[in-house]
Amino acid sequence: MSRAPAKASPAHISAPARAPRTWAVVLIACAGQFLVVLDVSVVNVALPSMRTDLGLSATGLQWVLNAYSIAFAGFMLLGGRAADLFGRKRTFLTGLMVFTLASLAGGLAQEGGQLLAARAVQGLGAAVLAPATLTLLTAAVPAGPARTRAIATWAAVGAGGGAAGGLVGGVLTDLLSWRWVLLINVPVGALVLAGAVFWLVEGRTERGRRLDLPGAVLVTAGLALVAYGIVQTEVRGWGAPATLLPLAGGVLLLALFTWVEARSVGPLMPLGLFRVRAVASANAAMFVCGSVSFSSWFFMTVYAQNVLGYTPLEAGLALVPSSLSIVLGSKLAPRMMVRTGTRGLAVLGTLVAAAGFGWQAMMTAEGTYLSAILGPGVLMMAGLGMATTPLATLATSAAAPGDAGLVSGLVNTSRTMGGALGLAVLSTVAASRTAGATTPEALTRGYALAFGTGAGVLLAAVLLMLLWLPRGATER
Repeated sequence: MSRAPAKASPAHISAPARAPRTWAVVLIACAGQFLVVLDVSVVNVALPSMRTDLGLSATGLQWVLNAYSIAFAGFMLLGGRAADLFGRKRTFLTGLMVFTLASLAGGLAQEGGQLLAARAVQGLGAAVLAPATLTLLTAAVPAGPARTRAIATWAAVGAGGGAAGGLVGGVLTDLLSWRWVLLINVPVGALVLAGAVFWLVEGRTERGRRLDLPGAVLVTAGLALVAYGIVQTEVRGWGAPATLLPLAGGVLLLALFTWVEARSVGPLMPLGLFRVRAVASANAAMFVCGSVSFSSWFFMTVYAQNVLGYTPLEAGLALVPSSLSIVLGSKLAPRMMVRTGTRGLAVLGTLVAAAGFGWQAMMTAEGTYLSAILGPGVLMMAGLGMATTPLATLATSAAAPGDAGLVSGLVNTSRTMGGALGLAVLSTVAASRTAGATTPEALTRGYALAFGTGAGVLLAAVLLMLLWLPRGATER
């Protein structure tokens, strides 16, 4: 997705004005992405402390996680289009400000309802912020090897944010209190906000066009209902009305959204975008890979604590090598793409991850750190890191400039919705094997089946990539 000089913003017209800002834009975009992904998982180890302090029920604890993830997934496409219509810098600043203020409110919450409301607003801010991070980056770095390296850094930082959640949450909860898993966002967010005000320049690709309000309402409500139905499966099961009704309602609203968009003069989601092979196939692959990547952290953490007897902090430390490996895989991806090609590296990375999942599926209740956590964890995460960069590169490079923010939001939505669905499905798979038993041996059998299923899902993703991903990065 190369930009013509005539369409560049004033600050990008000359090389001298542009060069010193590029590194700052990449840094700011990656910092924003790190914050929103970190908050998907950072509260996990703090949940027991939240329950004790605020008197939350088991259902209330679940909604500390779900309030964030539902708002995050539901508003993502709307946030992506906002960057195109209202300006990348303005959208980034708005999302970051909402996210930071909601973090402050959550950290100061005195009762459960206040905390849940703050988490929902956090998710809204994250949904506006996350697509803008990738849009800022692709606008600042020209298409080619430099942009691929920048996307690799963005992918590595985002993956590292999800991986670091357990460690950061454990350290803050043990040394300070659960409130600091939210309050830590305030000084960090303020610092990033100041840098964004100073370094970022405004730019947008759609002028004189209004937001498609009917489409925005339908897609946001549809995605939110689907996300709500997915998280209900963890408590109610797949056959319960509390699960089926929101899932059916969400699918119906998304179908209505498609019908409205096909007839809209200025649609929120131009359906022709899915006729671009690279965009459609890369997002489908991102969805499938995301369905196992999010759940892998969850199952590795609960296996370490519930079976091997690690404390939350020890579990976080145990996963540090895996966290580093996903960053390393993402950073090595641009160099490897030169030899393997974009499609080839996506396939190779997914195969490496599948091997790691297969190894993890052989876990036992007496497993050692080296064989049951370190080895398979490094393979899983390095492979997923290698696969994410080429998929994001394919999707964003094939999009027209006016759809950059939308495609960025679509990439994030695919990964987030895939993760939510995957965790719900694999949790059900694990529960079907344990049949309510809580002994270390029974739990291990359930976790092992979940990882084995994940390996099968990744092999299916490899087949999808071989059949659908374009061989050339520019194929449409």
